[in-house]
This record gives sequence, structure tokens and C-alpha cells, in this order.
Amino acid sequence: MNTIWKQPSLCHIRIRETICVLLLTFNVLCANGRQQEPSIIPLPQSLQWSPDKFDLHKCTAIIFTDTSFKKEAVRLQQLLAEKGNTVRIAPAAMPQAYTIELRPGTVVPGRQSAEAYQLEVKHDRIVLTAGTAHGIFYGIQTLSQLIDDNDLVSGCTIVDYPAFRWRGYMVDVGRNYQSPDLLKQQIDKMARYKLNVFHFHLTEDVAWRLQVKQYPRLTAAASMQRNKGKYYSIEQMKELIRYCKDRHITLVPEIDMPGHSKAFTRAMGVDMQSREGAEIVKNILREICSTYDIPYLHIGADEVKITNAQFLPAVTQLIRQYKKEVIGWAPGGNYDEHTIRQLWKEEENKDAGKHAIRYIDSRFLYISDMDPLNSVVTIFNRQIGGKPHGNASLLGAEFCLWADRRVQQESDLVNMNPVYPAMLAFSERSWRGGGYPGVVFSIGPDSSARAKAFAAFEKRLTDHKRKYFAQLPFHYVKQTHIKWHLFGPFDNNGSLNTSYWPEMKGVSLKDSTAAVLATGGTVWLWHTHGPAVKAWLEQPRENTTWYAYTRFWSNADTVIQLWADFKDLSRSGADATPSKGAWDYMNSKLWINGALLAPPQWAFPGRASGKLEEPMVNEGFYYRPPATVKVKRGWNNVLVKLPMGKFNPDLDWQVPPKWMFTFIPVHREKGINWYADERRFEP
Repeated sequence: MNTIWKQPSLCHIRIRETICVLLLTFNVLCANGRQQEPSIIPLPQSLQWSPDKFDLHKCTAIIFTDTSFKKEAVRLQQLLAEKGNTVRIAPAAMPQAYTIELRPGTVVPGRQSAEAYQLEVKHDRIVLTAGTAHGIFYGIQTLSQLIDDNDLVSGCTIVDYPAFRWRGYMVDVGRNYQSPDLLKQQIDKMARYKLNVFHFHLTEDVAWRLQVKQYPRLTAAASMQRNKGKYYSIEQMKELIRYCKDRHITLVPEIDMPGHSKAFTRAMGVDMQSREGAEIVKNILREICSTYDIPYLHIGADEVKITNAQFLPAVTQLIRQYKKEVIGWAPGGNYDEHTIRQLWKEEENKDAGKHAIRYIDSRFLYISDMDPLNSVVTIFNRQIGGKPHGNASLLGAEFCLWADRRVQQESDLVNMNPVYPAMLAFSERSWRGGGYPGVVFSIGPDSSARAKAFAAFEKRLTDHKRKYFAQLPFHYVKQTHIKWHLFGPFDNNGSLNTSYWPEMKGVSLKDSTAAVLATGGTVWLWHTHGPAVKAWLEQPRENTTWYAYTRFWSNADTVIQLWADFKDLSRSGADATPSKGAWDYMNSKLWINGALLAPPQWAFPGRASGKLEEPMVNEGFYYRPPATVKVKRGWNNVLVKLPMGKFNPDLDWQVPPKWMFTFIPVHREKGINWYADERRFEP
């Protein structure tokens, strides 16, 4: 029902705006008058700030007594040198003034001890304590985030350790090859943010990417369907393993078997599960296990009909003969209880509850199905494996970069997927632990603890974006300042063009009672994987229409840049592109001050689903140029129309409905990225 209230007078509006400006000015002055604490990601388990500042210009030495810390001392020396500070390394038994001491010692007992550290920063010394070089390494990563632009280190006492022992990132290079340089770029960021497992998905139906001396046909260009002739030589693989190990990251190669193996069949002329194929696979595994210093081997084993019941038990036994642990996707093959399961699907995870079974959680952690804004929201909110911290059964989690569709260039993999924003959100959650039950794609009510925690994290996230990602694709922008009134539901009986009162002339939406109050630049009403995934509508109904309303202030008549969208096309599937002149398949619309905003001019309008060999070009709001929109001085009204038909329409499965929209004014800053205009929004 629409409730109309009397329009406030212009005088009242100007008084209210003046008060808001004065309060904003007061808050800024107060903020400038106090010390701003550095933003740390992931947030330590225990953190106490002090007014001390350690001046790196006065630092005389990095000292240590444990010889196993020498490599980390050199690493710290190099980090300081990059910031223009030349500091010598001096093994010493006694701490000295204006030094950084790497001290051996137990920080916390139990499973976390190997990665735990304690960091004390005082005005005249820094002491970093850990029981292992691994712990010292993580302490150095935190220390690097405490240094300001004047080479002052903020005073603090930190005791820190991970909630989960397995904190991983998976890349699929079977479908789309990535150069070693691009892989190392991502590995470097993993190390900075305390991720410790790099899952390397090397083989697929599209191509086999790992050199095998016995079978050169596997990596022959003729056996590949994309990036023909691109693979990783034995020496390149050894170098990547060494590169990871130097950063305390375990590289886990995946050789998918017996499924996802059409490249193997093309090259060898036999199916893996045949007698001859199984022997070839065993020879490959013998070469891999004897060539590479790896503690785990992932065998995939999902999405395939098992026709040879002895195949997986035989290869599992062989791998274990080389003292390596086996991992497989679940749901997947016929595993024994010692095989580590990597969960990829919410259902059919019966084994995960058994005490003896160890597992890694990757459910709803495929970032190729997410845009940058909702990826950060849902990963930050996640409670990994439904637990606040790991245990003997729940090892941890991995977020995954799948890209079934061919890309035009390898940089599109990190530009069209939210790799770095998701990595930082995952770092926070997998290291810090905690989170909230279920899978949610909403920030939550402003008064909720969840929303307040997210807003605090968003502040740290955008600080890191500016400081560390100016030249790398980082498409998350602040969104907690954008507020919406949602009106509905309006039964449309399957007619998506029907209009309702929110779009009628003369209606005062700012004075109307909303059914739902929402926050965000990207707002999901209902998620394709609902009801397992929760969004803003508690009881979404198909064949209904909703409207979203907000308004924002502009100090002048001007032109703004705008991110706007209604359907984030997945990169792990092959969604159809909306037709010419349409935002999506559901007749969604967007008005600014009563004028319709035209949808983008799609590079391939109306392209059918299933076109995996046809790359994306401008289908996503964050990798195409923003819309240019004229706005007026004063309040600018925004109305979004969101019709929905059936949740499960009689369409190709690769054209799932997505009940969502994005609206964010943005601007450029130093570097390659866009940032949110932090305008005043009032619905």
C-alpha cells in the first residue's frame, strides 16, 4: 500500500542539509585530530594498539639467534630496502635498542603453533616471536602493513594464528592457460595475505598442460583445443613449486581422472578407465610422484561415470606408495576413508560428517560465478564448513577460479573475475575464522552485527586497494553507503511488462513505506541457487515484480560515471547475452530522474547460450566503460524495476534467472581502478 506524506518545505530541506554538512565537517575534523590506525588484512586474533611509533630511519639492525630464521631476516631486509631503508643483519644474543629482533619461542600451543607469531612494536624496538620460520614469515607480512608513508611503524602488541590450517586458491589452467609470470603475481598476493595452498588444476577436456616425458603427445598442440602448444615444462613446474615453497605455500597439482580427460583420450587414443589407459595413467603418476617434491596430489574424480571400479583404488594406492596424500572432489568417485574430500556441491556430502573423513570446503566459493561486490559480501559472511574454526576433520577451504569459457587474453582471467577482492575477503575469513551460518548474498540490516562487521572490513579492504593494488585489477568499490527502499511484491502472473504504482507519475517514493530496507551497490533479491543461498527477500516468489528506490545528492549540475547492470554473466558457464536494447531477459529497467537509462550496446547482443569458444567482451559492468549520466544539482531520484517470471524457466540450464541489480556512481583515482563516489544516499 502506498502512503503519501506532505512534502517538506524548501526551507526545512535546506536547514536539514546545512545540519548534515556541519556534522560531516565536525566528524572529519575529529578524525583528522586523532591517530588513524593501519588497516590489517587478515585481522589478527588479538590486537592492542599503543601510541608508540618505531622510526625505521633509526633502525640499526635486524637480529636473530635461530639460524632457521636467517632466510626470513634477509626477506625483511629486502622489504625495508624497497622502502628506502638500508638495515644490516646481525646475529646477536642480546637485544639492542632500535633493532628488529626475530626471536624463537612458542606463541600458542596446539595445531596453530606452526604458523603462529607474536609481534610487539615499541618506540625503540620491534620483537617478532615465533616457533618456526613460517610463523616469522607471517609476522613480517603483518609488520609490512604497519608501516606508514613516513616509515613509521605503529605501536602494537599482536598475538596471531590461523583458524584453519588449509587456506587455498585454485586456478584452472587446463581450460585457459596462464603464464608463469601471471601465476607468480597471484602467488605473491597469496603470500602477503597468508594463504598457504596453491591448487593447480592442470588437466581438462580442453587440454593437458603438464609435460610428461614418457608421453609427449599429451602436450602436443594437436591434442589441445585452446592455447595450443601451451603447457608447463618439468623445469617450469619445479620452479613454481619452489616459488610457492619459498613463500610457505604448498603447491597441490591436480591431474583430473578418470573424468575431464578428453584431452588424454585425444592424445593417447584410449579411455583412462580401459586396461591400457589405466596403465598409462599409472606410468604418468609414477613420473609425477618421483619428479616433484609435493606432499599432495589431487585426482579430481568428479562428474564422471565410474565404469572401472578398480581404477581409483589402484591409482590411490600407487600415489600413497610415494608418501603423498590423495585429494578428490566430492561428490565424486569411489574413495576410501583416507582420501581428503574437496566439497564442491551442497548436496550429496554424506561422507563429510564422518569423523575419519577429512575435507576442504569449496561450496559456493567459485568466484567465476560472482561479481566483485557480491563475492566480497558472501565470502566475508561465510562460516567455512559451517564451523567457526577448523578441526581434525575440517581442514579449511579453497576459493576457486574456473573459467569454462575461452578468454581473449590471459589478463581477462583476473580482470573479468574478482580474483583479488575475493582473495582478501577469503584471507580474512579463513585466517580469522568465525563468520555467520548459511550462504548469504546480502550485507544485512544496518543495525545487525553482521552489517557492522562488514562495514569495518570494507574500510580496510578499500585502504588495501589504494595502497597495494593501484596497478592490478581490483573491482570492488565501497557500497555500504548506498541505501534502498524495496517495494513489492506485485503479482505479475508471468507478464513482465506490467507497470505498478511505484513507476506512476506523481508518486512520492521517498515518503512511501518500503517492504524491505536494503544496502549495497549490488543488490540480490533472490539467488539462482536459492533457497540454499539467502538474499534480501526472505520469502521470494516467482512471477512477481519488485521496485528499488533511492536518491543521491549532487552539489551541481554535472555528468557522472555509473556502474549499472542487471545480470552478472558467469564465466564458469556459457550464459546467453541479452538482446539488443535490453538489460537482461526479464525486462528490467532503470530510471534516473524519470528518464530511462539505456542498456549498453552489447558486443554480441542476443548471443545464444553454450558458446564457450566465444569470449566475453563487455558483458560485465566492471570491465566495460561506465555509463555517462547527466545529473542535476540537488537530489537525484533512482528507480529500478525488477520483474521475475519462473525461477526455473523452460530455458537452457545455462540461462539461469538472476534477480539482482547494480547501481554505483564511480570515479577514477591514481592507478587503473575505479572507486565509488561516496555521495549521500537517502531513500
